[in-house]
Amino acid sequence: MNEIIKTTIMGLFFGTFGTTLGGIIGISLNKVSNRLLSSILSFASGLMISIICFDLIPESLAIGNIYITIIGIFLGIIGMIFCDIFVDKKFNQNMKRKTNSMLKTGIVVSIGLAIHNFPEGLAIGSGMGASFKLGLSLAIAICFHDIPEGISMALPMKSGGMNKSKIIFYVILSGITTGIGAFFGGIVGQISNAVIGICLSFAAGAMLYIVSGELIPEANKLYSGKFSSIGNLLGFIVGMFVTRL
Repeated sequence: MNEIIKTTIMGLFFGTFGTTLGGIIGISLNKVSNRLLSSILSFASGLMISIICFDLIPESLAIGNIYITIIGIFLGIIGMIFCDIFVDKKFNQNMKRKTNSMLKTGIVVSIGLAIHNFPEGLAIGSGMGASFKLGLSLAIAICFHDIPEGISMALPMKSGGMNKSKIIFYVILSGITTGIGAFFGGIVGQISNAVIGICLSFAAGAMLYIVSGELIPEANKLYSGKFSSIGNLLGFIVGMFVTRL
């Protein structure tokens, strides 16, 4: 039980610290161009790809096998598709009377981050079940990529006129789900190696969907120049260093 509590605290700390730091940076910036925001989203996507390629999938393959890894990836993708549909449906129902598109964007981003932070926490928890080094490296990498996510959440909320204290509250709230995911990851990770392998590949699949279906398309929509590609490459390179810590 002590190990699960430690894992939960680790997930909670790193999950909320990254998003909160990003939120503080976001509300401190006076004006941000689409080019910079696109670069931030691209950087986050490159960082996540590194985590997927150099940590989650290799560790899942080492603990389980190719079949477990593929099943987990598909489950993660399918799970995120259903989450995406659910968020879109609720968004259309609850926000259709709102006229401020930037505020709506910020709220949707915060909901999306809260949902996808859960499998990230799951990865930390199940990673701790495999080894402390893997769990810690995942937590640090996720913390790094949560910083631009916090910025991408805070900026549109601020542009939409939301109070700064409310923005920080929502940013912290979105990071708490990482701790919840770490708690469940710590529990299921004690069942068997196969379960740990599926949890790691599930998180990889969820991240793959977020990168390919959300972050990269949104970054390209904001700005179609070279800065998006540069941000993605820088994120990938930084992710390589983070995953090797």
